[in-house]
Amino acid sequence: MQQGTTFVMNERQRLAELLRNCSKILSLDVGKQVHGAVLRMGYAFDLMIGNDLIDMYGKCSRVELARSVFHKMPERNVVSWTALMCGYLHHSNAQESLLLLSRMLFANVRPNEYTFSTNLKACGILGVLENGQQIHGLCAKSGFEKHPVAGNSIIDMYSRCGKLGEAEKKFHEMPEKSLITWNVMIAGYAMGGFGDKSLCLFKKMQQQGEMPDEFTFASTLKACSGFKAVREGSQIHGFLITKGFLISSQKVIAGALIDLYVKSGNLFEAHKVFSQVEQKSVISWTTLTVGYAQEGKLTEAMNLFKQLRESSITLDGFVLSSMMGIFADFTLIELGKQLHCCAVKIPSGLDISVLNSIMDMYLKCGLIEEAETLFDVMPEKNVISWTVMITGYGKYGLGGEAVELFKKMHMDRIEPDEVSYLALLTACSHSGLVQESEEFFSKLCNSNCLKPSVEHYACMVDILGRAGRLREAKVVIENMPVKPNVGIWQTLLGACRVHKNVEIGREVGEILLKLDGNNPVNYVMMSNIFADARLWEECEGLRGLVKTKGLRKEAGQSWVEIDKKMHFFYNRDETHPLTKAIHEFLYKMEKKMKYELGYTREVSFSLHDVEDETRDESLRFHSEKLAIGLALLSGSDEIEGKPIRVFKNLRVCGDCHEYIKGLSKILKKIFLVRDANRFHKFENGTCSCRDYW
Repeated sequence: MQQGTTFVMNERQRLAELLRNCSKILSLDVGKQVHGAVLRMGYAFDLMIGNDLIDMYGKCSRVELARSVFHKMPERNVVSWTALMCGYLHHSNAQESLLLLSRMLFANVRPNEYTFSTNLKACGILGVLENGQQIHGLCAKSGFEKHPVAGNSIIDMYSRCGKLGEAEKKFHEMPEKSLITWNVMIAGYAMGGFGDKSLCLFKKMQQQGEMPDEFTFASTLKACSGFKAVREGSQIHGFLITKGFLISSQKVIAGALIDLYVKSGNLFEAHKVFSQVEQKSVISWTTLTVGYAQEGKLTEAMNLFKQLRESSITLDGFVLSSMMGIFADFTLIELGKQLHCCAVKIPSGLDISVLNSIMDMYLKCGLIEEAETLFDVMPEKNVISWTVMITGYGKYGLGGEAVELFKKMHMDRIEPDEVSYLALLTACSHSGLVQESEEFFSKLCNSNCLKPSVEHYACMVDILGRAGRLREAKVVIENMPVKPNVGIWQTLLGACRVHKNVEIGREVGEILLKLDGNNPVNYVMMSNIFADARLWEECEGLRGLVKTKGLRKEAGQSWVEIDKKMHFFYNRDETHPLTKAIHEFLYKMEKKMKYELGYTREVSFSLHDVEDETRDESLRFHSEKLAIGLALLSGSDEIEGKPIRVFKNLRVCGDCHEYIKGLSKILKKIFLVRDANRFHKFENGTCSCRDYW
């Protein structure tokens, strides 16, 4: 009898050990086979085996199977509940973990330190401080507050919820500080934007004899990234090398180094580290790719992305959203469409964040119909989904549609946030909807949950300014409860130029020069107002100041995609191999427009500090005209009804606006131009903005 009992115990222990090994190596298939053996051998209702099954399925991201085992158990203990909570947390469902904690407490099962730790992490992930404080209170009453597992999680929860003071207090109260305790606090500082404190604590832990590990180094490197402390980050990099750390096999540290060098603009070092890594993470790959794109090195970025797609690494939502952001910024329509096709074939392609980024890409690339179709078929929409679509309508000058969508959002019980209101007010501004903007701005100001920012007030100033209510707009700025910034005064100054109001323009200009005297934009805007009023002495005085101070205005740049290749142009650019042909074509079109439409170049949109003839000539070769010229020469408009899409980094000037209107009429073609503010659809001699931009 004793021998039989021993055999049974060994068999049970062997099954449990197999399940625990499956949890460690994430072997779901073997785990399922062991589960089958458990059922055949009569251990289906064994408490220990059941707990191990829940743990295995949770760690293998099959939380629905873990839940099924849990519900079939005739008896559950604190380990059963905690294992399922961990499964939910592992499956990125922190909310469900907290709900399970409530059910556990209602079932009179006492939590242990691991239960508290799991749900404190859940509170940190969700950013629900109130729930975290309640669990902290339960922790204290149960005597687990000073237990290392729970104590470390309390520090982490407060850090993630933005309460670094509380995290510091708990850190100092810890009777014993393990390496994890130091790591959590160092990471908290880094995450909260206090990189200097993070580095100080990093030094202090070593002074107290604690040796850092890969997570310590990753957090300190992240801290260096946060405030671009490339020198300190390079020193840590050097320390790692001298101490014999194999960065090539440390994915976490390598990823942090790549992020540091990318954010510091040192792509050479970033790529060097990346090349050394044996098992490249998808995050590092994406970080470097985005870094190249942000530095304008599109070829290198696309080559890296191609290598990623050809590798064995599975694309996830982070990669898809990041790459869609690049395609949107550079208006790479064809690549964006290809990635959309790729996204629908993988599970993470249906993530709401990915669908939002695809919709944003279509809107920024001028494909509003595709964006609307995607928005309509999305299985789930969050506040970002609605805001992206409202923003898109605003960019296209479809203020009425934006207002209707905002109302529908309310009807669907999605509460708008500050960004949603900003998108709506911007849309109203671009469409001249004064009454509607005043109504919605009043709702925002009277909200109990939301507060208008300077950007919301800037929208109202823009709306009033466009309507010619300049003095009223100035009063709004002077009386608003938040401090006015440079941008809001520039908005009013722009309206002064539109309405040729020199008096208010001079008042606003003086304020701007006191606030931001080294910004060339302010001088150019003011000098243009004086030039329009033919106050040449004041105009030249400002231009002289710009030269004396050595200030340079951002150069206008336009680009166009032809046969999946991007072509970039600056004003008066002569670097393109087809420059001569483009100039000849533009001159020919201009002559035709003069003859048929009476078009003449408006030199007020050119520089005032050059000779009239040169000013007149420079307008012909503005970057957007050069891009359009190349597109027409290349025959990229051959498909009937297909618009020519051109993109510009600055606001399109008045002369180019008139030129493209005329071109659309005489050539009977559609031009879609995206500038820094909005989209302009030119068709049959008119623009969708109705000359209101």
